[in-house]
Amino acid sequence: MKQFWITFFGSIFGVIIGSVLAVILFTFMVFGLFASALSSAENEVALPADGIVLELDLRAGRLDSPSSSPFAFAEPLSVVDVVRTLERAETDERVRGLFIRANEFGMSPATAEEMRLAIENFQASGRFVLTHAQGFEGTSVTNYYAVAGSDEIWLQDTASFTPAGLAAEVTFLGGLFEQFDAVPQFEQFYEYKNAANQYTQTGLTEAHREAMTSYIGSIYDTAVASIADDRGTTTAAIAEVFETSPHTAETAQSVGMVDRLGHVIEAREAALARAGAGSSGVALSDYAAQPAPFSSAPVIALIEGQGPIVTGGGDASPFGGSEMIGGDRMSENILAAAEDPNVRAIIIRVDSGGGSAIASDQIWHAVIRAREAGKPVVISMANAAASGGYYLAAPADYILAHATTITGSIGVLGGKVDLSGTYARLGLSTESVSVGGEYATAFSGQQSWTDSQRDAYRQQMEDIYEDFTSRVADGRDLPLERVLEIARGRVWTGAQALDLGLVDEIGGFRDAVAAAKELAGIAPEGDFRLRRYPEPLTGFEAFQQLFGVSADSAEAMARMNALMELPEVQAALEARQQMDAQGIQLRANAPQPR
Repeated sequence: MKQFWITFFGSIFGVIIGSVLAVILFTFMVFGLFASALSSAENEVALPADGIVLELDLRAGRLDSPSSSPFAFAEPLSVVDVVRTLERAETDERVRGLFIRANEFGMSPATAEEMRLAIENFQASGRFVLTHAQGFEGTSVTNYYAVAGSDEIWLQDTASFTPAGLAAEVTFLGGLFEQFDAVPQFEQFYEYKNAANQYTQTGLTEAHREAMTSYIGSIYDTAVASIADDRGTTTAAIAEVFETSPHTAETAQSVGMVDRLGHVIEAREAALARAGAGSSGVALSDYAAQPAPFSSAPVIALIEGQGPIVTGGGDASPFGGSEMIGGDRMSENILAAAEDPNVRAIIIRVDSGGGSAIASDQIWHAVIRAREAGKPVVISMANAAASGGYYLAAPADYILAHATTITGSIGVLGGKVDLSGTYARLGLSTESVSVGGEYATAFSGQQSWTDSQRDAYRQQMEDIYEDFTSRVADGRDLPLERVLEIARGRVWTGAQALDLGLVDEIGGFRDAVAAAKELAGIAPEGDFRLRRYPEPLTGFEAFQQLFGVSADSAEAMARMNALMELPEVQAALEARQQMDAQGIQLRANAPQPR
């Protein structure tokens, strides 16, 4: 019996020890696999010696600039990196063409416009572009707009062609708040700064409707004109197709919107056949992973910001998620580029609808400092550079936007929702005790503003508005009176902003590079290096930063993991496992003491 309990507790102890060891081993395996993944993510794929057809899938959503997370391995190439990679391929004699999987439901207008420009430039190098769509199923015209200039557009014969225009919807919460006795209190400068309307109204105000109709109409007109040019027809003919949607695949082909009907495998075979015998497809991401040759050419700095503008660093989850523009981080990057003697010019890529006025002003000041240091600053606007996104751009030497970029929104708003009535309906009550003045409770959500609090808050908003408009007037060299006319919180498209003097040129990322080269005194065909600030972390550097281990340790784990996969090691492990299994079997069959 004593032996039984010894054996029993020994077994339990063995299980516990084994479990602990298993957890430790599993942890090391995870670290090893993770480090191995980091390592493999940085290894380039061997490319064919000739006959390359690059493949680009536009069906997945993509960020404008690479994620700030170094662990976002699964994310598609950013819009900027697609443009840069295709530009690099234009001078690669191995590359014959580009095969695109079209987006089926729609994308942001400026992303579509940037892709259209990338396709156009790629074709100008003498290479073909063939696109296949498993339907243009969404009613937005943007998915078709992106690829309309392809040499051939294929459509699956059982799919539909339904682009019909553009639409925008706003959900208003004003009526909902009334139902719960909640009182939204906002100050806005001025009537076109309509984001607060979602909380205060039950429908579109006249100014809100005017602004929305104006900018979606401008985007639609831009798309129709570009598509007509791409397809070699008139704007009236294109508008007729959209306004009579939906259409069958056969009808889309008969009116010249697509060239051939067939499945994706047939379209891919057609692309390879067009490239010549022995050609093969290569994912654009694999091609992008190839290391760039060393160069000592002049440097143009690239600083990218996307998402809401916030004070501080704007740090997001290291594993990806919402992107933000941190006032500290972006201003530090601008100043670092300005202080680098190798940098000849700075490009700031902006994709933001705004945010903190304080952080925007911090970045504005960094742009001023960079210019004072003798570094030209070029702004490249992506999907949006509105409100704070436009604020930080205003002092640049040169501003480019897409015709469809949402820009302007020179205005300010702020406020709160008083929930005291809602609490009362639920039987809840709140009392506050404050010292130091009446304004101490101004941002309480359990009481309404007093008249003096509202007046003080409105004055605060007005001060910000005056700063914003004066910054724009100074940066754009416009009379303040003119800025006040076109401000008032009004959103414009890039095409409209060009006419108003808010931007200097309609163009994409490559046009911004050309402008930076000119301002830096670099010849149009001259060599240069585009350097990101900050430079992206390698996988091992990111590993070190996240887990507090050295890159050498992470690399050692990866090497150990690779060693464990060798056939010789696997064979030795298997032999050891067999021996252990035999030993266990012998012990199991031995007579047990009683």
